[in-house]
Amino acid sequence: MADTTEQPIDFDKEMVGTIDVPEQDQLDLDKLTAWFEANVEGYSGPITYSKFKGGQSNPTYRVDTPGTSYVLRRQPFGKLLPSAHAVDREYKAMTGLFPTGFPVPRTYGLCEDPEVLGSKFFVMSMADGRSLWNGSLPGVSAADRREIYNDMIDTMADMHTKKPDEIGLGNFGKPVDYCARQISRWTKQYKLSETEHQPKMERLIEWLPETIPPQHESSVVHGDYRLDNMIFHKTENRVIAVLDWELSTLGDPIADFSYLMLNWFQPADGRAGLLGLDLAELGIPTVQEAVDRYVDRTGYPVPPMDWYFAYNLFRLAGIMQGIKKRVIDGTASSAHAKQMSDRVTPLIERAYGFAIDAGMPA
Repeated sequence: MADTTEQPIDFDKEMVGTIDVPEQDQLDLDKLTAWFEANVEGYSGPITYSKFKGGQSNPTYRVDTPGTSYVLRRQPFGKLLPSAHAVDREYKAMTGLFPTGFPVPRTYGLCEDPEVLGSKFFVMSMADGRSLWNGSLPGVSAADRREIYNDMIDTMADMHTKKPDEIGLGNFGKPVDYCARQISRWTKQYKLSETEHQPKMERLIEWLPETIPPQHESSVVHGDYRLDNMIFHKTENRVIAVLDWELSTLGDPIADFSYLMLNWFQPADGRAGLLGLDLAELGIPTVQEAVDRYVDRTGYPVPPMDWYFAYNLFRLAGIMQGIKKRVIDGTASSAHAKQMSDRVTPLIERAYGFAIDAGMPA
């Protein structure tokens, strides 16, 4: 397998916080104010706004009023791939989960009229807490690290055990054949944004649909559940908000859980990866400890995960290829999009390696 280790990046400094809104991402404040007045309960202006640094999929803004701060997420301007940048899915998932006590922001409204801001957008409450990007959690005690990871696992388990029909999300997606649908979707998205021929990606596209493990359960799945898509309490080691629900649907909780567990096998490069770290010294649960905790809380069996790792890396490669195409087209939202787009080939290499480990003939 190719060496995919990258130079460490201090993502905590580089991607947390806000910046002045670049000219290409500016919003019509008169139209936005009118929409707030008509749709946001308790709104009292005037509005000022800035743009969050992190992320490169859906541009995200901090909207401040004299009494309250909100978060606005919109689709990128310009031509979009089919079903990509699904801010309406994010809105629906959080709107369903919020009344259950699950840690998500409160939603205030969804606007599907592009005449307002040029694309779909929604507004939610702002979670005031800690944003963590580095999986090693520098500057945190071993005991606190363990509590943070345990709560991250428990929060996912709680999401996976909620009954979609009971929380208004029974029609949020098809409950069966999740991995088959995802492989088909990301194959199409990859092909639509393909910029160069990748023989190993073609092999994965052939092999993955033929070898899908059986799906034993169906639940709400997040699709991108990782450390930096959460906000943690300022002083307590617990999740207060799970963010970025663009890829959420109904599906296989094991595919979702294995995506989180993939971090234990990703290089420690300043992001969520943990490979090569001394987990015992750091206080971070081992793979087996994490799996055992998830199984104890859900009752769901977790099989060997090599196939799921190959599948998730394939899926990530498809997502990153879309970002790469937007970088080439000049429509990527984040300053870090170019760096993220460079990960396409390394992701394919690692997916191919896990597929070989899972039994794919070389």
